[in-house]
Amino acid sequence: MKKALIILAIVVAILALYAWGIYNKMIVANEGVDNMWAQVETQYQRRFDLIPNLVNSVKGAMAQEQKVFGDLADARTRYSGAATVNEKVDAATQIEGALGRLLVIMENYPQLKSVETVQTLMVQLEGTENRISVERKRFNDVARDFNVMVKRIPAKLFARMFGFSEKTYFDAATGAENAPAVKF
Repeated sequence: MKKALIILAIVVAILALYAWGIYNKMIVANEGVDNMWAQVETQYQRRFDLIPNLVNSVKGAMAQEQKVFGDLADARTRYSGAATVNEKVDAATQIEGALGRLLVIMENYPQLKSVETVQTLMVQLEGTENRISVERKRFNDVARDFNVMVKRIPAKLFARMFGFSEKTYFDAATGAENAPAVKF
């Protein structure tokens, strides 16, 4: 009887140590996902800081396309008010659509290409879009690693017990494969 209690105590201690190790790995992985999302948001903030400058520069040369400017302002406001990652992803997708329309419009107005301020801002915006793409990929990679961790058995059982669940991937919005159409 005493020997059985000692064996049971050892088994319980081993399980407790294993659970402790799993919990700590999940904490580290969860923080990694949060950190990568912060990197995505940093690039979004850079984009949002550039947009008003670009819009104001373009407005000076092209006042008739107010709808695109309004769409950009609405999307920025929606992103600022978003509380969850999914809401922010939706708002970011809305911004990308409006930016796409603005870029098509700019292609149709060659005089804008000659405005140095617009050119500089476009180069900065292009660089920012590339950075966002890289950070989104990194976020999805870290989220994938975390999701694999919380789906594997026996960690899956502990994940539920500790309140960890899968992270949402950053997916392209429906229709993102289609180029925006701008009609005059």
